[in-house]
Amino acid sequence: DSGNGEQLYECPMCSLTCTDIQILEEHVDLHLEEHSFSEGGNIRDLELAQRLQTEEDKWQRSEEEKREREEFKKLQRQYGLDNSGGYKQQFLKNMEKEVNRGRMQPFEYHKRKADMMECLAFGIDDGKTKTSGVIEALCKYYQNENKDVRRVWLSTGVDHFHSSLGDKGWGCGYRNFQMLLSSLLHNSLYKDCLRDTTLIPGIPKIQSMIEDAWREGFDPHGASHFNNRLHGSKAWIGACEIYSLLTNLRIKCQIIDFHKPTGPVGTHPRLFEWVLRYYSTDNEGGAKVVCTSKPPIYLQHQGHSRTVVGIEEKKNKTLCLLLFDPGCPSQEMQKLLKQNSDGTSLRLLRKFVGSLKEKQYQIVAVDGVLSLEEKAARCRASQVLTSEKIP
Repeated sequence: DSGNGEQLYECPMCSLTCTDIQILEEHVDLHLEEHSFSEGGNIRDLELAQRLQTEEDKWQRSEEEKREREEFKKLQRQYGLDNSGGYKQQFLKNMEKEVNRGRMQPFEYHKRKADMMECLAFGIDDGKTKTSGVIEALCKYYQNENKDVRRVWLSTGVDHFHSSLGDKGWGCGYRNFQMLLSSLLHNSLYKDCLRDTTLIPGIPKIQSMIEDAWREGFDPHGASHFNNRLHGSKAWIGACEIYSLLTNLRIKCQIIDFHKPTGPVGTHPRLFEWVLRYYSTDNEGGAKVVCTSKPPIYLQHQGHSRTVVGIEEKKNKTLCLLLFDPGCPSQEMQKLLKQNSDGTSLRLLRKFVGSLKEKQYQIVAVDGVLSLEEKAARCRASQVLTSEKIP
């Protein structure tokens, strides 16, 4: 009541006072419409925000999947699993480039192509990247020239093979197998195992030999990584593939895993000590140069592999590995064949403890022949293959 007899009506939402009930009802309706509009606006804003967030999440997932696909393709290219062809295709492509650049005559291209096709047909290496006689030259050098070496142990009969136009950038594992095999072929202990391998096989043939080992049941986990196929690819191989190949030939070997540094500044002195024990025996006498019957050692680390052909022990007791590197071209290796060498070319081979500082190394070491029963047992064991780890 207003006090003068008029009835007053108060808005329950904003406390406005009216004298007419109809006006108040209209006023309250406006409040309700405004509230409804506001609520609907908030809902629409929320829906828009959610839709925008969903679209953003979808775009981010799409970009992430695209990056993952690109990274996967990059890894496939890096490890030769991108179906871009293998040794033959790369060889021809690189020769064509040499012709286009004027560094190879067309007649030489056709001759080398014919030679390559013949070697592929017979499954043998063309020998164009081979250097023989380095071990013999080293024996003479150590006997006559070097004054600071107390003793040196060498594998015998090891030829050096380097990468060619057909396998540059990915063939180191195959080339190291060729080096190892060159020594085994001169060792009568392995004659029976290698009766079907009298000549050094070419890289496509080695790929087929590894596939043969997989078909026998060796290392199914590793085989699946390559989709059970190497031939015709530029796939990198490592210690497990070398182990499977050798064991399938009934050649006894083991993988030793130096899974972490064992010395200061990321070095691996235990690797050097292991190699010294491998080469040295108790019946050497006092010979300074010991040409052993021990096969060379396959040495693997991330991205590359090399072949250990011997080890030096200096007069101050330090050790030095002698390595054949498939990345070293023939013209450099042939410098080691020169008589009266002053030893400077040995820098190509020598690796001291401070020179090997990768996080992890693996070696494949050969030590005898397997019976058929032992081969079968190792095949079964390789299905859960683990390497021996040096603590």
